[in-house]
Amino acid sequence: MMNSRTEATEDGGVSDDDDGEDSSSESGLEFLTLDDFDVRGRKVVLRADINSPVSEDTLRIEDGSKIASAVPTVRELIDRNACLVVMAHQGRPGDHDFITLNEHADYLTEFLGRRVRYVNDIHGSRALKAIRSLSEGECVLLQNVRNYSSEQLKLSPEEHAQSEMVRKLTPELDLFVNDAFASSHRSHASLVGFTWTLPSAAGRLMEREMKALTELLRDPARPSTFIFGGAKFVDTLPVLKRLVASGSADHIILAGLVGCAFRMVQGDRVGAGTERLASRGVTEEVRKTATELIEAGGSKMKLPIDGAIEENGVRVDLALEDVPEDATILDIGPQTIDEFAKVIASSKTLFLSGPPGVYEVEEFAKGTKELFLAIATSGAFSVIGGGHSSAAVNRLGFKDRFSYVSTGGGAVERMILGKPMPVIEALKMAASRT
Repeated sequence: MMNSRTEATEDGGVSDDDDGEDSSSESGLEFLTLDDFDVRGRKVVLRADINSPVSEDTLRIEDGSKIASAVPTVRELIDRNACLVVMAHQGRPGDHDFITLNEHADYLTEFLGRRVRYVNDIHGSRALKAIRSLSEGECVLLQNVRNYSSEQLKLSPEEHAQSEMVRKLTPELDLFVNDAFASSHRSHASLVGFTWTLPSAAGRLMEREMKALTELLRDPARPSTFIFGGAKFVDTLPVLKRLVASGSADHIILAGLVGCAFRMVQGDRVGAGTERLASRGVTEEVRKTATELIEAGGSKMKLPIDGAIEENGVRVDLALEDVPEDATILDIGPQTIDEFAKVIASSKTLFLSGPPGVYEVEEFAKGTKELFLAIATSGAFSVIGGGHSSAAVNRLGFKDRFSYVSTGGGAVERMILGKPMPVIEALKMAASRT
């Protein structure tokens, strides 16, 4: 299963049989990639992240861009005549988007132009039969791995290697490929367990993500601007704290519910509807941290000065002090757009995580469209991060207008924090054992 430079060792690792450098050394990465393996006729398990937005009403996938991001690695593996087994998750147990992956298989089939068969099993008899019956160039997608009760336990790779799922599937497989960058901040069974039992490599998406984000964070061209939108106010605070303390950001733009939450903490009017949304998970400690961040960030921190609300089914733009008591702000307003766009135009490095408004509704997609346009025409090295952000890019027609569109939200934020990434560390560990 290995290429001409490598051969399998007795414990399932890889040993060099010449003095050439491997692709991980040439790329500056510390893990192996698909360039290090010959996959023809081999049973390859690919862990992908195709977790997609799901309609709460229809329980159907709303945007397939996350699934599309997995296609290059899937296509390469089947074109190279691997017998491919794809594992992935969707949602969390108890949430509306915790659904089966049969529709995901349909999307993959459409994107690839080749059938991807869905198997409603993870490691039972149906899954084992499907894996054993695979021919070269064929692909199956197994059941949502979060149906496996031990999947989300926070254990080490060695501990997860002892799980029933990993123990049952490993004898049927030759190689583990991890392409789930968006989940690389998690130490779950399907993400790290196989790195202890099988030769392991990063997929093409994982490889590209790590290269692009390393460039963003290692030595960004200045001025650098980091833009945070979306709804995860509390989750954003540690990232902002790191950026302010490290001095790696020249400007920090806060839009969406995140920006409204900072205004709320300052005592500004944002409307009762906005406050209800922005107050989720907000404690006195969180308020204190946010206040300290505003003070520490000083002129770096750019907050909304106006917003858009809905009145009688139409968009109305208002200064924050004029927002009605019971209103909900659904987008940034024109003055805010202009101010943010000026900062973006002067930047040489740009990162955006989270859309500035409710881009799914045409009336309130203006802020997201205008900031995307400003980024696309800035000439800066630009990275867009997060599932909702990439969905917005896809929906609004900006797919090919940024330097890089990352699938990761939490994973990117963890990289900004400088914290170890369990999946990356597991891949490095697997490479060091080969």
